[in-house]
Amino acid sequence: MTYNVLNLVLTDTTVRNPYFRTIFSNIQPDILICQEMTSQTGVNGFLVRVLNKVSSGYAAGTFINGFDSDNALYYKTNVFTFLSNTPLQTALRDINEFRLRHNVTGDTIIIYSVHLKAGDSSADSIQRAAEIDSLRKRTNSLPPNSNFIVVGDFNIYNSNELAFQKLLNQSQSGYFIDPLNLIGNWSLGTFAPYHTQSTRIRNFGGGATGGLDDRFDMILMSNSVLTSGGITFNPGSYVTYGNDGNHYNDSINQPPNTVVSQQIADALHYASDHLPVYATFSFDLDYVELTSVTALIEGFYNGSTMKSDTVVIELRNSFAPYPLVDQAKVFLNSSGQGSAKFYNAENGLPYYIVLKHRNAIETWSATPQTFTANTLSYDFTTGSDKAYGNNLKLVGTKWCIYGGDVNQDGFVETADVNLVFTDNVNGTTGYNSTDLNGDMFTEIEDLNIVFRNNVLGVHKLTPP
Repeated sequence: MTYNVLNLVLTDTTVRNPYFRTIFSNIQPDILICQEMTSQTGVNGFLVRVLNKVSSGYAAGTFINGFDSDNALYYKTNVFTFLSNTPLQTALRDINEFRLRHNVTGDTIIIYSVHLKAGDSSADSIQRAAEIDSLRKRTNSLPPNSNFIVVGDFNIYNSNELAFQKLLNQSQSGYFIDPLNLIGNWSLGTFAPYHTQSTRIRNFGGGATGGLDDRFDMILMSNSVLTSGGITFNPGSYVTYGNDGNHYNDSINQPPNTVVSQQIADALHYASDHLPVYATFSFDLDYVELTSVTALIEGFYNGSTMKSDTVVIELRNSFAPYPLVDQAKVFLNSSGQGSAKFYNAENGLPYYIVLKHRNAIETWSATPQTFTANTLSYDFTTGSDKAYGNNLKLVGTKWCIYGGDVNQDGFVETADVNLVFTDNVNGTTGYNSTDLNGDMFTEIEDLNIVFRNNVLGVHKLTPP
């Protein structure tokens, strides 16, 4: 759960703590991240007078008192072990990176708490984008397939805002996904069920007024968390607590509230100007891991290093018609290396490893491979015989996946040439399927790759 607790100070204990206790008597998250915590004293007071007053077993993570208001984390000690709190400095407030280990599975979850610059001016929007740059610099440096989440008060008004687009930008591995996939101006009434500010229309106790009309508080997550297995988001579990969608531009406690009692609606109204947001996640034990898969994409590989990119790795049964067993999105680094966990595969059974890339030829392992003691590694680059039908191209001393299948129909053909030619003429830039060398431009170098492989008749080769 993430909750902006509105500049919580110790002197509020007799004023707002009873309302907080009402809220947390009805919902006890395993992890709670709070924004606008003002001091260590406030952190301790909230732990003792609110959380452990209504449900024992909570502890507070290390609190770092930075500039302006700060982020605090609380957790249930029987579920998680706190590991660290690392501040990421921005021009305004710290972004905090919290790490916790699940006591049963041993998996580490990384949670970033943000409280971005408030305001709807162009300068405010630019500053929010700069703060997200600091966050993305950190998440882009994490190992591929890391389990990370960002929560907090984003102060973002719509999905087109630059800060939000930077969060979602998939050109590097540290991107986030909005599990609700809400597109548009979030201040409109069509997004009423997701609004988190303001819980009130009257001015009292500080904070914002005007009723519920902004989706400022969110939970976004990495692709590894969104997809099945390991630490996994449970679809349908994302909740803006207390929001029934019927209080647009109104106070949350205006009767009736159809999802919480009037007592809880009143508590949400008086405790803070924000609503808490929560989601549930599963921690799974059973998986096998492709601890290392190495593949280089023609065009992206220059003979020494590769421009990093994402591929999909499939496991398919070893017998016709080779049905899909499991798949995972894998980020290949500059050496072409990545890893993936699979939750539907088993030790001792043979599987073909199938690699798919946005503009390369689908390539199968030469023979079925078997997981032993839950692990397996495979390297497509050491010889042409590592791919079924020797379907690889030698670049320098390494064997690479053929590029040029822009439309992903299994052939490099005239249609692919036309797509690259058209985007070249139009000056297309950015992360797209016609960029065959990963430089974010569709240009003559890309056209050369697709034209050459069209002439060679390159196509995917699969078992009969």
